[in-house]
Formats: sequence, C-alpha cells, structure tokens
Amino acid sequence: MSVDVTHDPAAKRYEAYDDGTRVGFAAYALAGDLIVFTHTEVDPAYEGRGVGGSLARAGLDDARARGLEVMPLCPFIKGWIQRHPEYADLQFNAPPSRVTD
Repeated sequence: MSVDVTHDPAAKRYEAYDDGTRVGFAAYALAGDLIVFTHTEVDPAYEGRGVGGSLARAGLDDARARGLEVMPLCPFIKGWIQRHPEYADLQFNAPPSRVTD
C-alpha cells in the first residue's frame, strides 16, 4: 500500500493519507536540535499495511535532512528503528550520568 505522508509543523506531527483520508499520524515535540517522537497512531482498518512504517521513514528522513537527533519515546518508532539499523545513527545518546549518592 502506498500512502502520502505530509508534515504539519503547526500540529507537530507527520500525517499519512490514503486518497485524501487521514489514516495515521506520528506526533513529536521539538527541543532545540532534538525531535522527540511521542506517539504513533494508525487507523485500525489500515494496521499491518505499512502506514506506520511510512510515517516512521518520513519522520526520520526529515529529521536527518534537518540535522536533528531523535529520541523515540514512542514504542512503535523505537521498535522500527531497531528493525532498520540504517536509522540508528539518528538516535540521541545522552552521556552516562556521573551522579553519586
């Protein structure tokens, strides 16, 4: 299945459309040069048809093009990155804490 994915910066999300009908979205928050993917949702009638993957790919490709690091709080985006290691370099890696008691 092929869907059209658009970026709606005002709503802070990527939206997937099938023939003009919104069938899913991936929401995010921005913090400087960090994009935090918070939630991905796909219409149940479209689950298992590649909509979520299209949203993930579009959002991550856009993050790469904009020079943003990615923090995938959304379990779907996190799992998608794990299954597509070519996107692993985008993930934000905070330095380990040096705090002691």
